Amino acid sequence: MINFNVPPFTGKEMDYIRQAVENQKICGDGEFTKKCNQWIEERTGTAKCLLTTSCTHATELAALLADIKEGDEVIMPSYTFVSTADAFVLRGAKAVFVDIRPDTMNIDENLIEAAVTERTRAIAVVHYAGVGCEMDKIMDIAKRHNLYVIEDAAQGIMASYKGKALGTIGDFGCFSFHETKNYSMGEGGALLIRNEKYIEDAEIFREKGTDRSKYYRGQVDKYRWMNYGSSYLPSDMNAAYLYAQLEMADEINEIRLARWNRYQELLTPLAEAGKIELPFIPEGCVHNAHMFYIKTKDMEERTALINFLKENGIMAVFHYVPLHSAPAGMKFGRFHGEDKYTTRESERLLRLPMFYKLTEEEADYIAGKVKEFYNAD
Repeated sequence: MINFNVPPFTGKEMDYIRQAVENQKICGDGEFTKKCNQWIEERTGTAKCLLTTSCTHATELAALLADIKEGDEVIMPSYTFVSTADAFVLRGAKAVFVDIRPDTMNIDENLIEAAVTERTRAIAVVHYAGVGCEMDKIMDIAKRHNLYVIEDAAQGIMASYKGKALGTIGDFGCFSFHETKNYSMGEGGALLIRNEKYIEDAEIFREKGTDRSKYYRGQVDKYRWMNYGSSYLPSDMNAAYLYAQLEMADEINEIRLARWNRYQELLTPLAEAGKIELPFIPEGCVHNAHMFYIKTKDMEERTALINFLKENGIMAVFHYVPLHSAPAGMKFGRFHGEDKYTTRESERLLRLPMFYKLTEEEADYIAGKVKEFYNAD
């Protein structure tokens, strides 16, 4: 069976975990946490990176920094993971869902402004599959309406929009290092902060509401409870696992892109014949091969293809069920405008296996079976 995902592993992870243990500091903000933060800051150009226990927690930190309160509204796509909404709903805000673009599955930038009300506090964009949203227009809307922009870049590390790293364009960016992502620490994430004025508050929120970060740097002689907060620090052992992959980030990225391009090459004839649709990468966007998906005619055809691939030893999956159709989505949010594409496109999308150790031979076999399914019609 070719699994849908195999967590990345380079070979150095266990050595670095052992080093973290030998350093006798395996809690948060140890040597490897600092190395990961520094690597991300240098590679993305963000003012500050703070490793977190998950992308969910990074988004919660962003909501705290944006001072999201009860009664506020946050505009976002419905086609996303629950964490995008959870972070703001926990603060008492309402999720305002708008439709997506069918070509990228990203929020439709042309529908955002019509959803803005006097209660709107922020726009939460999701860079689906590591392909950037149309950030120039989104940032312009945010500036004119005095709104925060929070980038859910869970899938976006090593990807960019017009030369800027995803996660660094809005006020706050959020990465994921879950086991399904290009680089992993099992469970983990990172908060990226564009403006230095938010760094001190972010450190306090992340350290249970205390100024312990200042204490560790020798800036205060004791740390105190300064504000509300929680524990968003990952273990340094998790960071050690991640750092082994960040050291090889370019190699991992190149291999993933090679497999993505192989899928694209082999499946283009099916797309040209009108049997399937392939991913679209807008001009100015550099993606990171986080996923390779195809779109079938409808849900029935997708189910049949998933079953066919499974019978041939291939695990393929669909993705998000739109949030606005879920019980919590109906309770904590509303859909602004027409759901023209969100539901329809979500029912057509199928993700093929994509991971660091996927071989070219396996990619060829998978693409061959997809072609076999359609050519049998």
